[in-house]
Amino acid sequence: MEPALKTFTSPILRLQPYGRDWVRDEARFKIGLWARQTGKSFTTSLEAVLDCRRRKTTWVILSAGERQALETLRKAQDHDAAFGVAIEGHKSRRSGGPQTLLKEAEMIWPNGSRLIAIPANPATVRGYSANLLLDEFAFHEDPEAIWRAIYPSITNPLKGDFKIRIVSTPNGRSNKFHDLWTKDNNWSKHRVDIHDAVAQGLPLNIEEVKAGLDDPEGWAQEYECQFMDGATVLLPYELIATGENDRATMKVEPEFWAGRGGAPLVCGIDFGRKRDLTVCWTLELTGGGYALTREVLEIQNVPTPEQLEILRPRIQRARRVCVDYTGPGIGLGDLLVARKEGWGEYHPQQHQFGKIELCAFTNSLKLELFPALRVAFEKRLVGIPSDRKVREDLHSLCRVALAAGGVTYRAPHSDGGHADRATALALALRAGTTGGGPVAFARPLSPRTTAGNMGMGRATAEVVL
Repeated sequence: MEPALKTFTSPILRLQPYGRDWVRDEARFKIGLWARQTGKSFTTSLEAVLDCRRRKTTWVILSAGERQALETLRKAQDHDAAFGVAIEGHKSRRSGGPQTLLKEAEMIWPNGSRLIAIPANPATVRGYSANLLLDEFAFHEDPEAIWRAIYPSITNPLKGDFKIRIVSTPNGRSNKFHDLWTKDNNWSKHRVDIHDAVAQGLPLNIEEVKAGLDDPEGWAQEYECQFMDGATVLLPYELIATGENDRATMKVEPEFWAGRGGAPLVCGIDFGRKRDLTVCWTLELTGGGYALTREVLEIQNVPTPEQLEILRPRIQRARRVCVDYTGPGIGLGDLLVARKEGWGEYHPQQHQFGKIELCAFTNSLKLELFPALRVAFEKRLVGIPSDRKVREDLHSLCRVALAAGGVTYRAPHSDGGHADRATALALALRAGTTGGGPVAFARPLSPRTTAGNMGMGRATAEVVL
């Protein structure tokens, strides 16, 4: 017996009216322009589960990255469990060991139906003949190449009458999602911005979320479904893979930080207090311009003074440290400066050439940091651990061409962070390639002495930490 739509009233399968409209729409070609936090993956995965339970069929879900693919599959498992019928099996396939790139993960039903989740990549999607769900399609690594690779298989009449489902928040105008949404192509189209969703019962405080984001352009695009600019992934999976090195490590023993000598170390610190992670990325400069990761320290929901205690031995051991001095990071930077009495008024420009550089994340700094991060991978100058969280974080960073001209860099907020690891790595690379001094912050000196030191590109100071 087919599952009835009345099951939507259960705690797990409860949908708002716009969600029920999506599931009930049986059009072969269907596209949704949906705001963040409105249940896109929850609703679209439910439709696939219902179809798999009704008949023997196969669905392929392409997600922007591995984390999203596995999360969509978990939602599908939750849906199926709510119906009280267990799946027959679950399996996944990777390119190598447990931390290597996911090729696909699969659910199998007793009736032979399959649901396959795949991180979107043109090289891995070619040849699948199945119903297709493109989740957050505008954020896929190369939407145009993915579309060219998979559309012929889905629409081949000799292989079956397959369905296509596409859903995403906007990510600029220069991508295939915008093209499919705006064309007069006779597709069934569903638009749900944050105001529509709340009006139909979504329990979300719009003003609270808007204030927390504190980004008018990001709010217009991600929550009000306005196409603002164009974006491309900065670090494709294949490029990230070239940097993965078996000698790179995620952590070291505490005794490591008490040691002296050896190859010089540099650190990049992206600071977060509550929502985002604090990440301290330590690189060892092994010679020839190559930097090998020794540690990727992650701290979350820890008060700033306690974070400083954790970070102190790393800052003491490092030759140079670049610190995020934006938002909550200002508190950490000010605390570093305040560790010694009598420092007087703080002038960030006077510390540019000391051991610690406070980096305010202006767009001009982003235009220095993130292209340099890509170049480091392209020139094989950085070694990183083979770690799924690191890989997904690096892959989430996008180069954005603004509609008004110019370029910036962004990453969507997610449960895995906000490209915090990527930012920390970019800061660490900066610490390894820009000028440095043998000691910590420069003490604010007299105007004449300070000007003389700055003119030489150096600063003198006493150690703070």
